[in-house]
Amino acid sequence: MAIGYPMIAQLEYRRRPVTWILAVTCLCTISFLIGAWQNTSTVLPTYSNNSEESYKNGCNLMPTLSSSYTLDFQAHHQVSMNDSSLSVEKFSACALKYSEYTPCHDPKRARKFPKYMHVYRERHCPKQKEFLRCLIPAPPNYKNPFKWPQSRDYAWYDNIPHRELSIEKAVQNWIQVDGDRFRFPGGGTMFPRGADAYIDDINTLISLTDGKIRTALDTGCGVASWGAYLFKRDILAMSFAPRDSHEAQVQFALERGIPAMIGVMASKRIPYPARAFDMVHCSRCLIPWKMFDGLYLLEVDRVLRPGGFWILSGPPINWKVHYKGWERTEDDLKHEQDAIEDLAKRLCWKKVIEKGDLAIWQKPNNHIECIENRNIYKTPQICSTSNPDAAWYKKMEVCITPLPEVNGSEDVAGGALENWPTRAFALPPRISRGTIPGLTQPIFEEDNLIWKERIAHYKRIIQPLATGRFQNVMDMNANIGGFAAAMITYPIWVMNVVPVASEQDTLGVIYERGFIGTYHDWCEAFSTYPRTYDLIHAGGVFTLYQDRCDITYILLEMDRILRPEGTVIFRDTVETLLKVQSITNRMRWKSQIKDHENGPFKPEKILISVKSYWTSQPS
Repeated sequence: MAIGYPMIAQLEYRRRPVTWILAVTCLCTISFLIGAWQNTSTVLPTYSNNSEESYKNGCNLMPTLSSSYTLDFQAHHQVSMNDSSLSVEKFSACALKYSEYTPCHDPKRARKFPKYMHVYRERHCPKQKEFLRCLIPAPPNYKNPFKWPQSRDYAWYDNIPHRELSIEKAVQNWIQVDGDRFRFPGGGTMFPRGADAYIDDINTLISLTDGKIRTALDTGCGVASWGAYLFKRDILAMSFAPRDSHEAQVQFALERGIPAMIGVMASKRIPYPARAFDMVHCSRCLIPWKMFDGLYLLEVDRVLRPGGFWILSGPPINWKVHYKGWERTEDDLKHEQDAIEDLAKRLCWKKVIEKGDLAIWQKPNNHIECIENRNIYKTPQICSTSNPDAAWYKKMEVCITPLPEVNGSEDVAGGALENWPTRAFALPPRISRGTIPGLTQPIFEEDNLIWKERIAHYKRIIQPLATGRFQNVMDMNANIGGFAAAMITYPIWVMNVVPVASEQDTLGVIYERGFIGTYHDWCEAFSTYPRTYDLIHAGGVFTLYQDRCDITYILLEMDRILRPEGTVIFRDTVETLLKVQSITNRMRWKSQIKDHENGPFKPEKILISVKSYWTSQPS
């Protein structure tokens, strides 16, 4: 039977949509493949010595980011950001007198505050109308610091042109001028044979090599030689000292590649959580332990882990031998030691040993016996209301910080920690006990996997990451320390910063993992000198602070603390990163946006920025 025209037309009509669907599908597939190929093409940072701003002495090659292609990351859904910068504004260099500017520890501002309890040496930050809107210059002839471990022993004189300590501490071998560089013999006031030999002496009294002691705090650190020589024993020390007459001692420490902060024991808590450190150290640190009802030793007790050690050398220890050199009377020194011994007993500490110039006390594993002893020792009492971890502009209290409750006298309050290095990836007690809402074991384990993948990606796009070029590293929004944990195979240390604006207080978790860090508010300047960090990681920082303060000043603060040719890794949304990049482009930084480690279709992106090398002109 013949088929009529209407029937043929109907069949062709039915076949036509199928043809169109196949054609459209092919075109979409081809477009997708081309687009994906273009978006995943990566141009790696290159490191060349051909830059017009490279060093004359050839110490290090200047990193420059290639920009042979342009990605269209124009924001189509704008995020409202608190930013006062104008699109045409170029940031000029500050005057040379600001080369070592520390905004919250400015000596001129400090003179306005009382000297009682050293309040004038605490943080006193400028108001926004006083903020500098310029770039802090490096001194003339600034050079990249020596690489670790050579930096432990040497620093360029031009980078920190201060001879004061080499003269004032000449007999004690803190620091010596050797031509165009400083040399650090490792000496100290109480360790004339050097910090290494001094640490060996401590090791004969308590073990420093079995992994039980990982985090340490050096109060009144000088140039931090004690912390420097603990590195090879896998002990990470946080060192602090005030900005005082011993000019730039913390700056020297960081120039050497040693963790340090500007800080002082005065009227407010030091910015670390409770039960943070396995060991606290004072070597003639000049802290008046017996004064103010034992306030400062109570603060040491707050940050010391259950079972942790307090080490004291210098006055009044071994006073019978040293009293003439200390220019104090025997009675005065004996009275001071008796007062310290009595206070330690009332804190329930046990004196482990006193040998030569060293005395060591140990904090109890829990407070069962200590609570019972309050019937004997009326003061200090156990604190009743305060959050033991609260430490940002929080006044010290004359009471004993309570330890978490335990079931038996042998239990470790808060939970026992694994030895290092197992500690880095073991489940922290603060998580296993559920003391931080929302943090669970699956989340912790997933975070470790995420950061393993992220660091592998960073290594691909930042070539010198594993070469020793970076030593001082900061994570501006550290969360639970996943970035630092994933970086332990590299020759670096990480300052883990937990912003006070964070929803969760995770700094205690970071310390339980065997890392160090501090609380901070990024609306203010950090407690460090200019040019003290090689690499800064900023994940989600600007989303966190977009409604809190002007992000321009956060970026200017990052420029202040970042070394010339230092690198910053930003992680955030495209809209936020474009806003950040528009500001960094006017700060003499080279920047490029990269795809997320899981591909181009993730909304979170990565911005890699490198600070240019430039210096001020001689005055």
